[in-house]
Amino acid sequence: MIKAEGSGRHEAVFVLLLMQSLFWLIAGISAIPFALAGEVFMAPLALVTMLLALLTCLVGIGALWRRRWARASAIAIEAACLFGSAVLLLLPLGFNRGPVSLMVNVLLPVAVILLVRKSDAVSA
Repeated sequence: MIKAEGSGRHEAVFVLLLMQSLFWLIAGISAIPFALAGEVFMAPLALVTMLLALLTCLVGIGALWRRRWARASAIAIEAACLFGSAVLLLLPLGFNRGPVSLMVNVLLPVAVILLVRKSDAVSA
């Protein structure tokens, strides 16, 4: 018999981290043509971005499997994302401050942190 769980937080965290991983994978792939066109510093940046996408996907899988290290890793990744977004929002650079950028760079990390911060004993 299949036992239904009371919360779908782990599945929601997996979906959000998978979405974030796909966003970073697309960003890494889109940096490759610039590396081929002569901007040589874009090649390592593309590689690091795609490795970060892979790490985020693996953390999402770990969160789906309810691993403790995945919760801590997800909080660390999302805190770093929020810090980077805050720096980009405060500095007068050419950073996009539109609604999609705010949703991806601020709201998505906040949602992941809120979903993984509580223990299973509290939510049950």
